[in-house]
Amino acid sequence: MNLAYHFYNEDCVAGARAHLDDNSVDLIITDPPFAIEGDKLHKHYNRKEVFVIEGYIEIPKEEYAVFSREWIHEAERVLRPGGSMAIVSGYTNLLDILNALRETCLQEVNHIIWKYSFGVSTKSKFVSSHYHILFYTKPGGKRTFNTFSRYGSQEKSENNRSLLYRDLEDVWIINREYKPGEKKNKNELPSELLVKLIQYLSNPGDVVCDFFLGGFSTAKVAKALGRCAVGFELNALSFHHHVSEVDEIEENEWIDKVKNGVDDTPAKAGAPWSDGDIERLRTRFRELRRSGLTKNKTIVILCKEFERGSWSIIKRLDAMGIKEDQDLILPLIQ
Repeated sequence: MNLAYHFYNEDCVAGARAHLDDNSVDLIITDPPFAIEGDKLHKHYNRKEVFVIEGYIEIPKEEYAVFSREWIHEAERVLRPGGSMAIVSGYTNLLDILNALRETCLQEVNHIIWKYSFGVSTKSKFVSSHYHILFYTKPGGKRTFNTFSRYGSQEKSENNRSLLYRDLEDVWIINREYKPGEKKNKNELPSELLVKLIQYLSNPGDVVCDFFLGGFSTAKVAKALGRCAVGFELNALSFHHHVSEVDEIEENEWIDKVKNGVDDTPAKAGAPWSDGDIERLRTRFRELRRSGLTKNKTIVILCKEFERGSWSIIKRLDAMGIKEDQDLILPLIQ
């Protein structure tokens, strides 16, 4: 597969109009300027700026609504029907982004909360330690969502809870990356977050676009996961420092390093129960319980033997009048 990578030291609106065709992008992941005086962020976070690349371009607050409408309109144009977009935003000017999205045909899928470490220190109010991830899609085509790209439906944690369910929740706890002594941008998205978005929302060979490349994190992860990458960055110092770093990454080099799941949905999931299966379940349940197995272990064995999920087994047992203690059953399915 010949993958393509195109990056432009240009304003994203003008650049998209010049370089991107209609309906040409599968996934947009972007972290636009927040209009919160980004050049002064280090004072709030109590951090040194010696390793931070200069030239950060902030958007005046009074211009943010127009700015948001312009770039989101271009994002709508270049997304293919069925394509997805994930916008990372703080709370301060979130309304401007939401209003701009409402003026497009794009449809909301999820409003994700990303909880991170090292929030802004405060004394007279609660600490702000989260961002918003707005997951939208363009109607008219099949949307990519790789449900089992990271976990199978039957994978469990040490306390027997579903890893897939936990990963699909809309509150993500992902720490920022600490890069002492390295040249970096003021605000870079962690690789863990980008890997998760790209795995779920795109396929190998898809075109992933970032309208505000910054430290090129999206482009780097996209290439490492076998996707094409395109994007724009207006800060010349940042652009020329990071664009060469993309060349150092091998295509697909993370494919075997990141968590990959398989669709292990039970073969009989959703299938009706026959009278014979119901009677076998009743008999087998009693056998296992009388052998001294706990209810949890009994359910696990029944899931394998009957090729069904835990909910299906539990509901059928309930229908037969065999009630399970909820505080023992729920850890199986949460």
